[in-house]
Amino acid sequence: MKHPENSEAYKGLTVNAGIEQPSSVNPYLHTRHKRRQLGVTEYVEGIVKGDVTILSQAVTLVESMKPEHQTIAQEVIEKCLPHSGNSVRIGISGVPGAGKSTSIDVFGLHVLEQYGGKLAVLAIDPSSERSKGSILGDKTRMEKLAVHPKSFIRPSPSAGSLGGVARKTRETIILCEAAGYDKIFVETVGVGQSETAVHSMVDFFLLIQLAGTGDELQGIKRGIMEMADGIVINKADGDNIDRAKLAATQFRNALHLFPAPESGWAPQVLTYSGFYGLGVKEIWDMVYAYVAFVKENGYFEYRRNEQSKYWMYESINEQLRNSFYHNPVVEKMLSEKEMQVLQGKLTSFVAAKSLLDTYFEEMKR
Repeated sequence: MKHPENSEAYKGLTVNAGIEQPSSVNPYLHTRHKRRQLGVTEYVEGIVKGDVTILSQAVTLVESMKPEHQTIAQEVIEKCLPHSGNSVRIGISGVPGAGKSTSIDVFGLHVLEQYGGKLAVLAIDPSSERSKGSILGDKTRMEKLAVHPKSFIRPSPSAGSLGGVARKTRETIILCEAAGYDKIFVETVGVGQSETAVHSMVDFFLLIQLAGTGDELQGIKRGIMEMADGIVINKADGDNIDRAKLAATQFRNALHLFPAPESGWAPQVLTYSGFYGLGVKEIWDMVYAYVAFVKENGYFEYRRNEQSKYWMYESINEQLRNSFYHNPVVEKMLSEKEMQVLQGKLTSFVAAKSLLDTYFEEMKR
């Protein structure tokens, strides 16, 4: 292309044509290959052999919302079931800032050193209600476990499901057990309904508390207190030791007000320091004493059976809910009925009944 600046009118000024601009497309793009999708048998064989890469890929499939991924994931889980169930599952909860991640790092190292075996940590990271994103940064607070050859840490986004713990976590537990992990830690978000969900998939529920937060004076959230098989007061070090001991006494008094647990086990309250690693042995002596106690009286097996039944009904509820909301006719009616409710033309109950009646009619066809 000729430049007008090179004409006679602009003598003394020369503009070079310049160089040809490279393409914005990577010339090596065509040489890159997509990772081949493994088959169900390859997934199962890899998991049973303890291949961490294949286990991670399988967990990603379980968490995927794509129907084709879910189909493969369910087949993998079904074939892994006979290899699962041989672990001790520990739920770890507590208010934000109680030191859950730091404690898990210390607890994990202790159980691996004292009891051997392999440990899987399933850390549920809260998702933003606004952006739906998660930081998934729990590994950064588990510095020692993150590099331990016998540990597997998997942070997962809560995505708002079950207040932070999705049904997917239970399926991930099965995969981890099939891969030979005989100790499973499930860390909750620490808010709302997530504790109930975690309680329904673990053998021992550990509640981490802090001294001086005021919770101990209110008896804290009664529901969580009743679920706890053991309560531990963190940061019992330095000037905080006396406050931690006082908090432990108040928690013990509060526990006396609750009905006796179904397991027959009297929940204990202990103090420790996650940062300095003080009192950690006593906590795990308590956990394994509990496991031995409930295995002896038959409650261990009973609780696992009840949990399996609970998750069967949860799966039914989830499938029905999805079927209802993804029905094309219902989808079209939803916004219309919502508007009629907001305008005061229909009550919420009448609108709901109308939608359900339509859905059931569609199911008959």
